Amino acid sequence: MNVRLRDFIVTRDGWIFAVSDYTHTDGVRCVLRYVPDPRGSRGVTQRYRKFDFNESFEFMRRHRPAWVKDVHVVPFNEVARVLVPSRRLAAIADTDERIAAIVNTLIEGGVPLSKMGITGSFLAGLNNESSDIDFIVYGKAWFRARDVIARAKGQGGMIRELSGEIWQLIYNKRVPDISFREFLMHEQRKGNRGMVGGTYFDLLYVRDWEDIETIERGTDIGRATITANVTNADFSFDSPAVYKVEHKEVECVLSYTHTYAGQALPGECIEASGMLEDAGGVKRLVVGTSREPRGEWIRSLTLLESEKD
Repeated sequence: MNVRLRDFIVTRDGWIFAVSDYTHTDGVRCVLRYVPDPRGSRGVTQRYRKFDFNESFEFMRRHRPAWVKDVHVVPFNEVARVLVPSRRLAAIADTDERIAAIVNTLIEGGVPLSKMGITGSFLAGLNNESSDIDFIVYGKAWFRARDVIARAKGQGGMIRELSGEIWQLIYNKRVPDISFREFLMHEQRKGNRGMVGGTYFDLLYVRDWEDIETIERGTDIGRATITANVTNADFSFDSPAVYKVEHKEVECVLSYTHTYAGQALPGECIEASGMLEDAGGVKRLVVGTSREPRGEWIRSLTLLESEKD
């Protein structure tokens, strides 16, 4: 099925799932987000209940246990519709000045509309006044978009930098296994978060079709902490984030948690802690083996050392 990360699918039951990666061998790999519910808090003509990560697994274990793996795997014949972020964006921007501001800023900066999309509750049409904006840019255009947004933050328009209070809220929500000071140093350098018209937004990366490759979990060997130099970070903002490294045992570091996406640049030395795995004879270190991983992190030692200079 022609789906990729951050698309949504709607099943024949009307359940709405967020696609969680690019590999769909036995069904669409995804996570349940919304189900029709007359008592739900989302929607107008039809009400929906929104699930957080843990609630979605509890619901699926009760109602579709055969679909529960490390994520939810929906059989292809159960998919009624695919909601594609790039196809929905223009119509949504026509009705929301905040999203229009992001779109127009990026177009003026040379990012094609065809490389943009929107996901999350806006894609499902179930957003409310408290909804964040999950904005997508596809492929290499993402890096241009990030630079355009960074410039826009200093121009006094609708797009602004995050306040210290918002950064603290994000840190508390993600519960990373690094200090707030380290978290903030890494995050502010990334440049993929901002405020637009008082609403938080995230600039999310999704691969172009031609860049998609299969990345499946290998066999766990045991926990490890390594220090290594990053040789390539082209897909460090993807999910999983991929860092190719120079190390005597480990070929690359993968992060399945968004907290450590974009955490290091090529040429930097990192410290990474997680699960060592064997993937067909290739050893990889995996960070983010659970929703709120403890004892797992990526930190750029190069970045942290630069603060001391």
